[in-house]
Amino acid sequence: MSESPNIGIKMQEEDYPALYNAADAASLKAQSIYFNALRIYLILLVIAAVVAFLWAQHVYGAITSAALFLLTLGILVLFKVKKPEDIWYNGRAVAESVKTRTWRWIMKAEPYDKDESEEQAQKELLSDLKSILSQNRSLSEAIEWTPDLGEAISTKMIAIRSKSWQERLAIYKCDRIDNQSVWYSKKTQFNRRRSKQWFITSVFLHSLAVLMLLYRIKEPSSHLPIEVVAVAASAVLTWVQAKKHNELHSSFALAAHEIVLIKGESVSISGEPELSEFVVDSESAFSREHTQWVARKNV
Repeated sequence: MSESPNIGIKMQEEDYPALYNAADAASLKAQSIYFNALRIYLILLVIAAVVAFLWAQHVYGAITSAALFLLTLGILVLFKVKKPEDIWYNGRAVAESVKTRTWRWIMKAEPYDKDESEEQAQKELLSDLKSILSQNRSLSEAIEWTPDLGEAISTKMIAIRSKSWQERLAIYKCDRIDNQSVWYSKKTQFNRRRSKQWFITSVFLHSLAVLMLLYRIKEPSSHLPIEVVAVAASAVLTWVQAKKHNELHSSFALAAHEIVLIKGESVSISGEPELSEFVVDSESAFSREHTQWVARKNV
């Protein structure tokens, strides 16, 4: 995205508090571990089914299948012990909470809209960041600290907060609202494509299994890999349920439309009080989609 109009300052990912960058990194790492492990698990199940089909009466086939199932068992134990999915969601929740607090602070929106010294305002933000971390202590083992994560309050945050309300509004519209709009739009299109692709794959595998079963009725002596296709179809279904492309497509599309409406409301802002109310309402809308998604995950 381009720089904020007429401001010459832009809020980048590295300008957020160090806690945001640490939680974001932990979440992305856990997400990668979770999906990579799940991908390997499902592929091993299909391979085990292929081995069992091709070498059903061979001792080496049985040994290979047993070894593959032991590997899948190890992955299940990994899921249970490491709980990468919980770290993924908790890290995302912390990161989004910190991001919301950051934008409220630099926009001087409630509860950071009081007429007080900047030192006191910084203390209040730091206190809130500590509260977010203390409420998610289960994430502490997954969060890593490195010098490149930045400061608790960056110089960019302080610089934006010191600007006039008109300049802060311009930055908010460009670096927060437009940024979110582009992100949700891309994710909506991505999940729509993936949903369609996996649906076609699932239909193909199920249709293939049905055709094989019908052929077996006609030719009872035929030796077809029906079980392999059935396992592959189940693996695809499991993957689709984990990725939730359909739900994400609908959720992100709704959020993208809501962001367009949010941006339209900015034309009525005429001072600090209206800016504060606008930012609070906007941040509530941004966090609502994520909160609802986490709630659906825990159902």
